This record gives sequence, C-alpha cells and structure tokens, in this order.
Amino acid sequence: HIFVKGKVQGVFFRQTTKTIAKKKNVTGWVRNLKDGRVEALLEGQDVDVSEVVEWSHRGPTNAIVEDIQIINEKYKGEFSKFDILY
Repeated sequence: HIFVKGKVQGVFFRQTTKTIAKKKNVTGWVRNLKDGRVEALLEGQDVDVSEVVEWSHRGPTNAIVEDIQIINEKYKGEFSKFDILY
C-alpha cells in the first residue's frame, strides 16, 4: 500500500501505474486523493511489487515525486486485475 506525494495528479500517474503493474503481473488499484496524493494498493510477487514501487519513486515523465509512504500489509489475494478507481 503506497501513498505518493508531489506533482502526481494530472501527469498520467494512475494510467502509467496501471500499465507498469499489468506488465509486472501486479493486481490491485490506484486512485487520486483529495489532498493531491496518489494512493495505490499492490498485490503480487514481492519482486514484481517492488519494481512497481521503485517506479513510483520517479513516476511518469512530468511527475515530481516528493515523498512516498509505503505500508506493508499481509497478502490477501483479493484482486484479479489492476484498476483505476475514481
């Protein structure tokens, strides 16, 4: 579970996160928060989730990531795909 702070809304962060997650066989979701952050819940193999998290430190081309909060949670296996929530 990650929270990404900075210039991360309006720069295709959610769409690019979905693309990267699908390439890495990571399931879950991503959404914008009212406070300007992006939140994502990621499930998959540790190495694959780690690669999505590592990418999130940079984000897409026009993003400026200031901080990322990572909360490790117990794997629940509750997602079959990766969605963008609105």
